[in-house]
Amino acid sequence: MVELSHDSRPIIGRGTPLGATFLALATASIGLMVADVRYDQLERVRGWMNSAAYPLQLAIDLPFSAWASIAGWFAGSERLRQQNLELSTQLRDANLQLQRFEALEQENRRLREMRSSSAAVAKRAIVASILKVDLDPFRHRVLLDRGASDGVFKGQTVLDAQGIFGQVWRVNARTSEAILISDAEHAIPVKSNRSGVRTIAVGTGDPDRLVLPFVTGESDIRKGDLLISTGMGGVFPPGYPVATVTRVERTSKATFAIVEARPAAALDRDSEVMLVWFDAPQPEPEVAVDDPAAATTPQGTDRAEPTAARSGAAASATAPPAASAPVDAAPPQAAAVPDAAAGEAQ
Repeated sequence: MVELSHDSRPIIGRGTPLGATFLALATASIGLMVADVRYDQLERVRGWMNSAAYPLQLAIDLPFSAWASIAGWFAGSERLRQQNLELSTQLRDANLQLQRFEALEQENRRLREMRSSSAAVAKRAIVASILKVDLDPFRHRVLLDRGASDGVFKGQTVLDAQGIFGQVWRVNARTSEAILISDAEHAIPVKSNRSGVRTIAVGTGDPDRLVLPFVTGESDIRKGDLLISTGMGGVFPPGYPVATVTRVERTSKATFAIVEARPAAALDRDSEVMLVWFDAPQPEPEVAVDDPAAATTPQGTDRAEPTAARSGAAASATAPPAASAPVDAAPPQAAAVPDAAAGEAQ
């Protein structure tokens, strides 16, 4: 039978005393610290120890770094998706703004052109937007956002950047209705800018076509002639483009030629027009003359016609009484030519 030995000696008394061990370790530590400060010998030892401990550090850090990478990947994907959505929204808004800027640029260009075209004769001008277009194919009328509160009046001239657009037909408090020159019920006195021949342009119900029904076969009207407003009647300012002649046909059997023209204004494309106020030509003051025919001639007619009338009256006055009309009949003859011209302008 084996018996275990029993040692009754105290544990503290066994081996090296604790005080001596502490003193030895403290001395070694101090010596290592002094050596580390004054000498570089321990750097090599530290490097070896770090190299040996690096795989252990990687193994310990691997789970944490893997988890951080996975979480970062998912977070990065979500962040990129959110940024993509934000950038797509910003790009869409930027494209909308860019389109609006282009529209504003075009509108500014049209307004500048209209303003420059009306500066010659207009003493005041305002821009009006087209709110509504009449759907009747033969009634070419539009509703404008300017009315009596803005000083708009019936018969006022309406222009665009290229020429005469029409005139105000009806005026309300805040809006007004304008009739286009292509309306079948509209007519405007015009003349050829090349030859000066006066006539009347009538609407056809087609925004791309006007007709000149009162041009005789002998009139000097050619294809390509620019038709401008005459200013007769005091409705439209003189010298504004109205249309360009596109067709001229003359036959020996017909008294009047077939003449068509294309309006200068963009009647079916304008979104803004110009309402203008201009100084209408004033009639010349009466001049006291000895010739009764000249004194009774209506004012505001062309000078060549009263001159011819006065010459005819003078010739009648000097002719023998049996072969000439009375002097009192001269005034009606002198007024006949201006009346015909006025009828042509209406």
